[in-house]
Amino acid sequence: MKVLVANLGSTSFKYRLYDMDGERQLARGGIERIGSLESLCKVEIGDTKQEKVLSVPDHAEAVRQCLAQLTDPEKGCLADANEVSAIGFKAVHGGKYSGVQRVNRELLDEMERMNHIAPAHNPPYIAAMRQLNENLPDIPLIAAFETGFHQTIPERRTVFAVPYEWAEKALVRRWGFHGASHRYIAVRTAEILGRDDLRIISLHLGGSSSACAIRNGQSVGNSFSMGAQSGLPHNNRVGDFDPYALPFVMDYTGKSLEEVLAAMACEGGLLGISGISEDIRDISEAAEQGNHRAQLALDAFATAVRNYVGAYLVEMGGADVIVFTGGIGENRDEFRQAVCRDLEELGIELDPTANKNAKGEAKISSDSSRTQIWVVPTNEELIVARQTKQLLEG
Repeated sequence: MKVLVANLGSTSFKYRLYDMDGERQLARGGIERIGSLESLCKVEIGDTKQEKVLSVPDHAEAVRQCLAQLTDPEKGCLADANEVSAIGFKAVHGGKYSGVQRVNRELLDEMERMNHIAPAHNPPYIAAMRQLNENLPDIPLIAAFETGFHQTIPERRTVFAVPYEWAEKALVRRWGFHGASHRYIAVRTAEILGRDDLRIISLHLGGSSSACAIRNGQSVGNSFSMGAQSGLPHNNRVGDFDPYALPFVMDYTGKSLEEVLAAMACEGGLLGISGISEDIRDISEAAEQGNHRAQLALDAFATAVRNYVGAYLVEMGGADVIVFTGGIGENRDEFRQAVCRDLEELGIELDPTANKNAKGEAKISSDSSRTQIWVVPTNEELIVARQTKQLLEG
């Protein structure tokens, strides 16, 4: 069985093709600047890499171009597009629908109802899925929702202190996201350590960031709240914020609620604090040159991560392992050091040399640390491919 996994943005389409017999990645690629006259198409099949510029008006055409690349008689890896059993989507918020679902009209309508909760994610997925349903009806579409992994979080950690009817009727609750990444960390860490009874604190740190408490392979806490703008500070999204500040900000700025929310979703996070960039590499460089706001952004981010580490140590009565993943978690040794600073009394001790030299999967804790610390690159697409296969097989 071959599964195409799609990761969509408003003007982008990234994919990986898996042969699920052996879980081999056959190809990866993507298309940028969808909707422009010059869309950049990339594909990597084995050792062969290709790039070309085309006009790709929408996501349906992006998928067609992807399938054309994969079935190219000379450079492709498929004899026919019908070899693709399904397209799996790393979908974000399906409201009352969670877990793994076949895409149909009812599902898309419910996703659309949650657009205000996931404004950066749901609209491009909905538009693309509707186009694909109409233009490629023979290929099943499967949505693997980020909220699915967090259905095991106890209600005491998901309920808001609001009128309970809001939770019952309007689904106002803490949902949790980055489910595919945290699920992969749960599975892979258990494989690495040869145990399935682990207490794991999974730190997915990147353009979008979250912390997750995992016990015995199940999520018991996630830093995201009801929407994907919440929790830890993100690259340009605000993270946790007091809603009672909104009327004050609207009065101060003269902006409407929609304008303030847009600013919080696009001008907040590390970008908002630093005033320099949403990229931690630029911010770190500015901090090294003495820029106060850049250093403040890094310190605030690390503090927020440490707050959740502390909360999850209390929730689970300790941790067997802390795992760093995501673009920042995997590649920024100085940030891992900032998160783990002065935690020796809690049995968490980083090995500075191992941390500095970590590449790929690597243990970075000292031999005397009671809690192991690891860097484990995530693989969200593989999780979605597995979930798609399981649904197709019933």
